[in-house]
Amino acid sequence: NGKGEYRMKINCLSCGHTIDLDETYSDYEGQVKCYTCSALLEVKLEESLIKSVKFLKLTRSADDGI
Repeated sequence: NGKGEYRMKINCLSCGHTIDLDETYSDYEGQVKCYTCSALLEVKLEESLIKSVKFLKLTRSADDGI
């Protein structure tokens, strides 16, 4: 077998929460949402390695409409 559990983690650039990514993201370029603070991150992953992470925006904010 030799198939271990796949886990890749990145930290949210807005709140610092750990975001777990599964094997679906081993080669991925696009957006990932933090479910703790609703921030959108732009990520680039190649062969399960993080190439870049950029903060895009908060999708929800307590300050909206003020």
